[in-house]
Amino acid sequence: MVTLDYRNTLTAKEPHKALTKGGKRSVGRNNQGRITTRHKGGGNKRRYRQIDFLYNKHDIPATIETVEYDPNRSAFISLVCYADGERRYVIMPKGVVVGDTFLVGEKAPLKPGNRLPLYKVPVGTFVYNIELKPNGGAKLVRSAGVYAQVTAHDNGYTNLKLPSGEVRKVPDHSCASVGEVSNSDYKLVKGGKAGRSRWLGIRPTVRGTAMNPVDHPHGGGEGRQGIGLRRGPKTRHGKQAYGVKTRRAKKYSNHAIVSRRKTKRQG
Repeated sequence: MVTLDYRNTLTAKEPHKALTKGGKRSVGRNNQGRITTRHKGGGNKRRYRQIDFLYNKHDIPATIETVEYDPNRSAFISLVCYADGERRYVIMPKGVVVGDTFLVGEKAPLKPGNRLPLYKVPVGTFVYNIELKPNGGAKLVRSAGVYAQVTAHDNGYTNLKLPSGEVRKVPDHSCASVGEVSNSDYKLVKGGKAGRSRWLGIRPTVRGTAMNPVDHPHGGGEGRQGIGLRRGPKTRHGKQAYGVKTRRAKKYSNHAIVSRRKTKRQG
């Protein structure tokens, strides 16, 4: 088991009550109660922190007040206080400490935590919390320790190399935050026992080859068997898996993909 000691990092034990709410989690079920995503269920009760992904307070400096744990995401979050007195939660960037300030706007300087349009960001800069369209709210690069790199500006678009290796075009008036997401050591955590996964709401995964033929295309046979004469490994529902293209041929955003991410089959 490998854990992280947050005692020297976090500065608050309880969340800001005005920015939290309860509620029942979907745990992989749809509105009819049927499982649509397997291996989810149970887990400790959580309170949801309302994170500001829109960043619509422009040219008002904000001061970072806390560094907090959020059970709903891998990155740390921070309670920030804007100069007009309003408080919000944001994803905390790496290298920023309590007492630092950040600014949202076209004239914001290029330093970690500041947020500005992509056309103002030089090539080679690391960014996170990226919008897919102007004023659409941060959608990309929000997990612990990740970042995207600005690789080019061309014809109203900015090319970004994402953590998956995909190179994607984003409108250059979309905003992004400068820097990397905090808690980069998150990837070092090892559960060590099944119970820690259950606390997180992750249920056991059973191999298809260990099932019966009625339950999985890989099931059945005496002893350990391969997948037979099938063309490649299959999902439980009979669809091809591992390295297969799943993107629709006419998806509306296909024009934005400059270079696809590398998959297992591509090596």
